[in-house]
Amino acid sequence: MRVAIMQPTYLPWSGYFDLMDQADCFVLLDDVQFSRQSWQQRNRILGPQGGHWLTVPVRRAGTPQRILEVEIETTTPWRRKHRDAILQGYAGAPGMEVLRDFIEQSYARDWRYLVDLNLHFIRALRDHLGITTPLRRASELEVEHPAGRSDRLVELCRALGADQYLSPAGAWEYLGTGEALREAGIGLLYHDYTPVPYRQRAEGFVSFLSVLDLLLNEGPSSLEVIRRGRGEPLAPEVFAAAREMTA
Repeated sequence: MRVAIMQPTYLPWSGYFDLMDQADCFVLLDDVQFSRQSWQQRNRILGPQGGHWLTVPVRRAGTPQRILEVEIETTTPWRRKHRDAILQGYAGAPGMEVLRDFIEQSYARDWRYLVDLNLHFIRALRDHLGITTPLRRASELEVEHPAGRSDRLVELCRALGADQYLSPAGAWEYLGTGEALREAGIGLLYHDYTPVPYRQRAEGFVSFLSVLDLLLNEGPSSLEVIRRGRGEPLAPEVFAAAREMTA
């Protein structure tokens, strides 16, 4: 069983869903520390001048918070701004007819917690793409919280009966060749993904936008576009060699 683990981010990009599409179970790491001005609370769509940020305002807390504890700041009209930016920016886009009601209804809801907003979009976007990978929240798995990040991954994989972990490329800095996983009998592979151009209503191509941009422009063929950017998952040694070549 192959497991992938990611934090629940706001309107994730296509690479997030490619990772999900290659896993037998996708774990949403919602019980780790929240980072302000990160992908956890913002992402980009295509605006008149290129990438346009959509940021969900959150309430300040006196102490560090876990992602699942973060409350949205409701004193600003962020829902209307995000809704209008999407509906107006993509008016007439091929996928708007299918997604309009979903977008309007999503931003009509009175969200309290950031994690609930993010999970709502992640689940719905997964379904619109046609991905069938089941999602689990780390907070619901009731596993121990060891100090080391690698050890935490091991415990989550064990709880799910995984024998293989598909890691995002950015985890190399702390995961490396995956000794902790190997000692637990869990194989490690690194995700290999390069976004490919698709139809956009602008000159040139703006990459690394929310997957909403892809869905609104390509509609039912969006998952096919995502899979075109996919490389074979890389063994740690191969991934390390590739990093050295591009350094």
